Amino acid sequence: MSPPIHVLGIGGTFMGGLAQLAAASGVKVSGADQNLYPPMDGQLRQAGIPYCEGYRPEDLPGEALIVVGNVMRRGLPVVEAMLDRGLPYVSGPQWLAENILQGRWVLAVAGTHGKTTTASMLAFVLQAAGLDPGFLIGGVPQDFGVSARLGGGAFFVIEADEYDCAFFDKRAKFVHYRPRTVILNNLEYDHADIYPDLASIERQFHHLLRTVPGQGQVLVNAASPSLERVLEQGCWTPVVRFSAGSAADLDARALNPEGSRFEVRAGRRPVGEVRWSLTGAHNIENALAALGAARHAGVSLAGGIEALCRFSGVRRRQEVRGEVGGIRVIDDFAHHPTAIGVTLAGLRAAMPKEGRLLVALEPRSNTMRMGVHADTLGGALEHADRVFLFLPDELRWSPAGVRERLGTRLYLSAAIGEIAEAMVGAARPGDWLVIMSNGAFGGIHETLLTRLRETRDGGI
Repeated sequence: MSPPIHVLGIGGTFMGGLAQLAAASGVKVSGADQNLYPPMDGQLRQAGIPYCEGYRPEDLPGEALIVVGNVMRRGLPVVEAMLDRGLPYVSGPQWLAENILQGRWVLAVAGTHGKTTTASMLAFVLQAAGLDPGFLIGGVPQDFGVSARLGGGAFFVIEADEYDCAFFDKRAKFVHYRPRTVILNNLEYDHADIYPDLASIERQFHHLLRTVPGQGQVLVNAASPSLERVLEQGCWTPVVRFSAGSAADLDARALNPEGSRFEVRAGRRPVGEVRWSLTGAHNIENALAALGAARHAGVSLAGGIEALCRFSGVRRRQEVRGEVGGIRVIDDFAHHPTAIGVTLAGLRAAMPKEGRLLVALEPRSNTMRMGVHADTLGGALEHADRVFLFLPDELRWSPAGVRERLGTRLYLSAAIGEIAEAMVGAARPGDWLVIMSNGAFGGIHETLLTRLRETRDGGI
């Protein structure tokens, strides 16, 4: 029987998911975090997992193994107390690998963008095939309602993040997972607080490839030069390439501008057609990756295509939060200009011609706040009719370049309430209000819906 664990950083999607998997496997679990917010606080309560608000040394249980999240740093009183008292500790990825993933067929989804959506698709396809997969995903698939599940089958789907493991283990999380099937969805420069350049991230992806067995499979986005450089460093596993825009082992042909209908082809021969509510070429690529990985696990392409037509999407990925008086509020998890650009392009193609895209953006990730993407952010927002950019105190760059690109379409404010009021004042029936942030953004989504109901009659 595994010893009890105490999870430091239990409110994150990864660590909170790990806690749920541990509890489901019979381990006694507790934890601590600061400022927990949905969906993880609700999932922990539902799983019956107790946690402390704040990090206090006196809350460290003496009999438990401490699972340390990567938000913890040397100098924090709780970390210093853990070390001074000689308590046993381990990183989250290592604990997961040794206690949950060992002996299972791991399907890992890696890449700068689309990990959560692709992993959710893959888990759903495996579930539809009756394979009862386990999963740990950095978001909440609508079809499952939770971000982690132990599952009863041989297969386990995991979102494979390249961020580091803990203050004492600076390797990428995914090197612990030992996948048999791995998706490399794309690769761009990100996590500037961890990696000095793109080449250093490519090296970590190559470390991942070194762990994939020769009888496994690597699915690679054929459009990514970075991933080709990763493969050139050495690959000992069969490679399947996929592409939404050119011929590949698995490719697709969009059947409408928004990408909600597309034909899947294998070896350039049509296999079937996906019709769903998602939009954008990036989601077609995500679908191809998921179909290819599921095929490696024994699910036919035809069966996977049929399942994807019923896929409901992921919370916070183009999720419609509500509609009032013909004005729609959409939540999207955004942290990189490429993802912002393709998401807005897909929404633009799908929305009514008379409607406008009004976008509120919170630059919340470390990389975004450091200004690494300052020069490309304006171009990523070109599809928006109006942009409401939040300026947090921690922002280390000037928005002058974004203003130069967008001109009078740009509204700047250091107050979330001001942004909400400006959006409500600008919105008119037919508009889509898109909220882009990888955090809670001060609850602006509900604020917008409340203010829209207060200022407009006939809301639904």
